[in-house]
Amino acid sequence: MTFLSLNDIKPGEKATVSRITATGPIRRRLMDIGFTKNAHITCVGESPHRDPRAFLVRGAVIAIRSEDCKNILVYK
Repeated sequence: MTFLSLNDIKPGEKATVSRITATGPIRRRLMDIGFTKNAHITCVGESPHRDPRAFLVRGAVIAIRSEDCKNILVYK
């Protein structure tokens, strides 16, 4: 199985969270807003410069900076 980061998911594509590689408070925050193992996500949009990007996770649309997206590994 090949893992991608959230940065690799294009608008309209779906993926499943495998793991979060971030540490410290940002890890806890990402988990608190729904980015947990096996959570299903959909990329619903991105700003003109791809930062931030919006994802539908657990019924809520969350905007995430690309710096944080690289720490969320997913698979399709």
